[in-house]
Amino acid sequence: MTELPALIAAFTTLFIIMDPPGLAPVFIALTQGMTPSQRRVIAVRACIVAASLLMLFLFVGEALLGFIGISMDAFRIAGGVLLFLTALDMLFQRRQARRADNAAEGQAEHHDDPSVFPLALPLIVGPGAITTVILLAGNSPSAADYGAIAGVVFAVLIITFLSFLAAPVIERVLGKTGLNILTRVLGMLLAALAVQFVMDGLRGFGIGA
Repeated sequence: MTELPALIAAFTTLFIIMDPPGLAPVFIALTQGMTPSQRRVIAVRACIVAASLLMLFLFVGEALLGFIGISMDAFRIAGGVLLFLTALDMLFQRRQARRADNAAEGQAEHHDDPSVFPLALPLIVGPGAITTVILLAGNSPSAADYGAIAGVVFAVLIITFLSFLAAPVIERVLGKTGLNILTRVLGMLLAALAVQFVMDGLRGFGIGA
C-alpha cells in the first residue's frame, strides 16, 4: 500500500466514491442564505466529523467483520458489488437525485446546521466510502500501510473541503452539463475498480486465476 501505484489507486477509489465536485451543488443547496463565514464553519465541521467516522472504520472495521464471522474475501466481493451499484447510480444520474433528496430532508430537519446530517453522514461518508476504507484496510498488513490510507483519506477530505469553499465557482465553471459528464466518467472508473474488488475476493476463495 505504501507503493505509489497502490496509493494512487486508493486515492482514485476514495475520490470517486466521495465525489467532491458532485457534493459542491448539494453544499450550496444546504447552505443557502448563509454568510461565507457560516459556510466555512459548516464545511470544517462536516469534514472533521467525516474524518472521525472514516478513521473509526479504518482501524476497527476489519475487527468488527471478524467478530461477526465475515471473511475479508467475502467482504471484498460484497463491497465490489456495492461499489458497482454505486457506479451504475453515477452513470445513470440516480446518485445526484438521491443526494438531493437527502439534502432536502436534512435541510428540513436541521436547517441551522447540516454539517453532521446530511453532509458528513450520509453524503460524505456513505456506504461506499465505508466499504472502500474497510477493503483498503484489509489489504494493509503494516502500520505504515494504515498510515498511508489515513493520509489518502485526509487528502480526499481536504479536496472535499476546498470543493465546499469553491462550490459557487465550480458550479458556474462546469455548469450542469459539465457536472453530468464528470459524474459519468467517474462512474465508469468506479465500475472497473468494483470489478477488480470482486475478482480479488473470488481469487481468495480459489475461483479464477
